[in-house]
Amino acid sequence: MTPILEVKDLEVKFKTSFGEVKAIRKVSFDLSEGETLALVGESGSGKSVTSKAIMKLLASNGKICGGEIKYNNKVISNLNKKEICKIRGKEIAMIFQDPMTSLNPTTKIGKQIRNAYMFHHKCTKKEAKQKVYDLIAEVGIDRPELRYNQYAHQFSGGMRQRIVIAIAIACNPKILICDEPTTALDVTIQAQILELLKTLKEKHKTAIIFITHDLGVVANIADRIAVMYAGEIVEIGKSHEIFYKSEHPYTWGLLGSMPHLETDDDKLYAIPGSPPNLLNPPKGDAFSLRSKYALVVDRENQPPFFKISETHYAKTWLLHEFSPKVVKPKSIQIAFEKYKSRVGEIDE
Repeated sequence: MTPILEVKDLEVKFKTSFGEVKAIRKVSFDLSEGETLALVGESGSGKSVTSKAIMKLLASNGKICGGEIKYNNKVISNLNKKEICKIRGKEIAMIFQDPMTSLNPTTKIGKQIRNAYMFHHKCTKKEAKQKVYDLIAEVGIDRPELRYNQYAHQFSGGMRQRIVIAIAIACNPKILICDEPTTALDVTIQAQILELLKTLKEKHKTAIIFITHDLGVVANIADRIAVMYAGEIVEIGKSHEIFYKSEHPYTWGLLGSMPHLETDDDKLYAIPGSPPNLLNPPKGDAFSLRSKYALVVDRENQPPFFKISETHYAKTWLLHEFSPKVVKPKSIQIAFEKYKSRVGEIDE
C-alpha cells in the first residue's frame, strides 16, 4: 500500500538565546490510509514538534532545516503559508491537548465549527449550519440545535474536546493528528474520547497520528508505535511487537514505568536521569547516559536501525551480532505479563 504521508530524514532546529536546539534529528516514518501510528516518548522527545512540522505550525524561531515531508507524493514541507492553508483542516487536521485553549471563548461553538467548514467549502450559511448540527451529533453531543448557540465555558472538558474533534473532522480530512488529546481528561472521559476516535477512523477511513507519553493509552488504538527519544525515533514496529518483543532499553523503561493496579510492589519504576540537552546532543547513542546496558561503542557512535522483522526496527547496538546477549530486566517481563492481563492480547 502506498503511504499517504512520508516523513524522511526530518530535521528541525530552534534558535534560542543559548544557541540552536536540534529538536528533531533525522526522523523518518510513513503513514498509510486508515492506519493509526502512535508517537510515544517522554516530554521533550520531539513528538509534538514533529507533528507541528508536518502542519507547518512551528514557532517563529523554529525551522525545518533538513529532510522532506510528502503528502500524497507531493512535497509539502516547502509550501508557503497560502499553499499550506489549503491543506490544513481539509486534508490534514489537528486536535490539540487542551480544548479550552483551542476554542475561542467569545465565539459561539456553532460558529466556530461552521467557520472551519466554510473555509474549505463553498456553501450557504444555512447549509453549513445543518452540517454543524450533524457534526455535533456525530461526536456524541445531544441537542445540537441548543449546543450550536452555546459558548465553550458552558461545556464540560470532555464535551469541549468533542467539539474540537468536530472542528477537526468538519472537512473529512485524510489525516488526523491528535496531540495528547486525552491528557487533560479523567480516565472515564479519556476512554470515551479514544472510543470516539476509533469509531470516526473506521467510518471515514481516516489515518491518525496519535501523540502521547503514555503507552497504555495507545495499546488498543494504535496499529504501529514509534518510540521517540531526544529528537529521534529509536524503535518502531507494530503494536504487539513494541509491547511484547521490544528491543530498545528506552522502550523497556517506558513499559516498566507504566502503573497498573495488579502490581505486588509498592514502588513505581522510573527511568533514571534526564534526557540530554539538545543544544549539544551526545556524540553516540543519546540514551546511553541513562542505560545500564550501554556499551563502550554507545559513547562514540550512533547505532543504525537494526531490522528485527519486516515491520520492526530498533536503533541500539545491543542488536549487533557481536554485542553481548542481554536478558530483559525481570521487572519489565513482569510488566509485560501484568499489562497483557489488563488489556488482553494485542492483535498481530
